[in-house]
Amino acid sequence: GGGEYNVARGLARCFGLRTAVVTAFADNAVGRLIEDLIRQGGVDQSLVRWVPSDGIGRTVRNGLNFTERGFGVRAALGVSDRGHTAASQLRPGDVDWDAVFGPGSAGGDGARWFHTGGIFAGLSDTTHAVAREAMEAAHRHGTVVSYDLNYRPSLWAGIGGETRAREVNRDLVGLVDVLLGNEEDFTAAL
Repeated sequence: GGGEYNVARGLARCFGLRTAVVTAFADNAVGRLIEDLIRQGGVDQSLVRWVPSDGIGRTVRNGLNFTERGFGVRAALGVSDRGHTAASQLRPGDVDWDAVFGPGSAGGDGARWFHTGGIFAGLSDTTHAVAREAMEAAHRHGTVVSYDLNYRPSLWAGIGGETRAREVNRDLVGLVDVLLGNEEDFTAAL
């Protein structure tokens, strides 16, 4: 799962479009299971960055998210476990975005649409800058950029809460062509 992957898989499986995911995984059994699940979804993973694992997750891990179904008026309960993930450790310069969006990339004219969101942007001190770097490169190549605010209070709680979420999202929305979110997302994240 994950907002960006869910979009890519949906476009590939439902509409037969060529899609890819740009992310990072710890190179361990969990990462390879994720690789297999992505393959089953028909999503290109040639842009996945594999990070060596120390064996127990001290330095790098793969993120997990547990969701308990809601019942009646009780909403679903989600618990994220995303600290120290390979994706959260991405830094500007780790991905050659001009190669992703430029002519000749991915066997064609480059990606036509780039999608990311507030969860990725809030994973660490560096992911916001990675998202910005990707969006700027996308615009240089005429690629449409969509962004799902996807505000999660628990994600932002330890790093400045709504105030920090607003700073990050306000910085990024000027680079967005299609902005997605619900009423809570727009209120809290902007």
